[in-house]
Amino acid sequence: RDFNERCAQCSEVNWGLTDGGRFYCRSCHNVTERTREVVNTDFITNSRVQTISKGSRKQEKNDGGSEWYICEGFQLVLKKQVEALEALGVCPQMKDEILCNFWRCYLQKSKQAYCKRPAGEAVKALSVCESSTDVDSDPERPSLLHLLSLSESEGDVQTDCSFASSMSKVSESTSVYSGSVDGSLYLMKNQKEKLRMTMPMTLSFCYMALLWVREPITLSELLRYVVEGHIPYLNVFQHFPEKMKLCGLDLKIFCVESWPVYEEVFNKMHELAAFLDLPRFPDITESCFLHPDMLCMKYLMEANLPDELHNWTCRVVKKIGIGEADFLTLVPGNKSTRKVKYDVLAVAVIVVVLKLLFLLDDHYEWLLSEVAEERNKNNTEGGPYFEFKKWYEVVKHSLDVEQKKLDEERAKYLWRCEKPLFYSVKNKSKVLKRRQMVVNLQNQFGKLSGSVQRVEKPNPSSFQLSWSEENTDGSCFHGHSLKGILQEKRGLLTAMNPDYWLCTVKLCNEKLCGHLAHYKEVEFPQSYHFVLGLFSFLLRVQPSYIHDEVCMIEHKLFNKKLYKKLKYNTVLRK
Repeated sequence: RDFNERCAQCSEVNWGLTDGGRFYCRSCHNVTERTREVVNTDFITNSRVQTISKGSRKQEKNDGGSEWYICEGFQLVLKKQVEALEALGVCPQMKDEILCNFWRCYLQKSKQAYCKRPAGEAVKALSVCESSTDVDSDPERPSLLHLLSLSESEGDVQTDCSFASSMSKVSESTSVYSGSVDGSLYLMKNQKEKLRMTMPMTLSFCYMALLWVREPITLSELLRYVVEGHIPYLNVFQHFPEKMKLCGLDLKIFCVESWPVYEEVFNKMHELAAFLDLPRFPDITESCFLHPDMLCMKYLMEANLPDELHNWTCRVVKKIGIGEADFLTLVPGNKSTRKVKYDVLAVAVIVVVLKLLFLLDDHYEWLLSEVAEERNKNNTEGGPYFEFKKWYEVVKHSLDVEQKKLDEERAKYLWRCEKPLFYSVKNKSKVLKRRQMVVNLQNQFGKLSGSVQRVEKPNPSSFQLSWSEENTDGSCFHGHSLKGILQEKRGLLTAMNPDYWLCTVKLCNEKLCGHLAHYKEVEFPQSYHFVLGLFSFLLRVQPSYIHDEVCMIEHKLFNKKLYKKLKYNTVLRK
């Protein structure tokens, strides 16, 4: 009533007050900088106090950012990752029809959205379904993965990520705030009864969706694409919209400074599938890429081994029944079935076949190589005989080169993101100046040292080692023959080697010690260790994981003989 100035836009005098205490025109909704003068006589008699509203405290704390929740941040991470997978050739249905439904189900099961809030919860729900908890009750509801619009301004603020590495030194007290609404509560509340979302679990979600649609991408390939930068994971928070301010405890949730671990992502995927009460996954049949016969063919090519070995791997798979759909297909929550690592299982089959044919005892394989070398000198017809010694030398040279290249890339990797982070607005100018100084120094030292600028990332490939049969140096062994080590017996080709050594006579309890067998390099032949090291590099897993699967396959393959031997030893002891 006391403010009679005309509006600068519509010339009307029809003012209202915002929550921040500013005048706005009710006709055209124009907001002025003028604030209301408040006369308060409750404190000092006959004194007039003028106050200027500073707006919402929450708005000031977030530096103009909007309210956001931790699950929204993970939602955006999943969105970026699934879009990267689509760019790699994954079917488009995986995003909205598979992964989105998995994410909705997780939000509902963890009571973060699509449900009624439990009593006593301090943070308001994101998507509360007041009438029903059915996620499909509204057919026109937009996909959750589209709620965060890409049209939001990404911003161009650049700072330092060094705060993330120092988060462990910062006390989780009230002085350490977060940009999200529920950042501190997310880390403090007890979540034993439900899976708390983490960055490795985003990859578990992706792998679970890939497995559901039976895409030709194994878990080892997925993690390798992450390390190579084809799938967002490290410093993915720099793609958050500018309004989603990330600071304080949020860094502890979204900032990762380590490579994803195969075992962790694999186990979390199985926990997630059981937590979501998912039904039996689509069957893994012989025509699927994840079937051992298909994967064995792939890894035989990548390991530069003869094509004829594929017949032997198929025979082993069929004999011990690991190619059956019931064995390969994931049934969430079924504790009686073993968790299948498809890529590790396939390379373990190849290792067992190599032991069947070449023994890998540091003696017999070299003897066979000498015999094959003599035959190749007099061989004028057909393909050359496979020489294990020559194969070892060729593959070891390539493996050493690639391993050195990988070690150098990891050593040179810059964990700091391009978009620096800061805890508060007060530190923003200091961090920006320091970051700019670091960039200038890096450019100057780069010019002085003559270092080459970083080249663009190569296109992703399913093969890390490639071998061409067109090479005239004889470095490709795909077409080499195994006739020198095979003999025909009752119409079937069998190995000339009648012996076989087991990695372990008795398996450990996997639930108690975490492994079926213990692997120490000094206790096994060097040839066996080299083969494990080769496939360990290709899958980026520990050799002990492959060793476990080898022991499991051996006990399935020689179950009857082992049973008779153990029974005979028991009788002798009595």
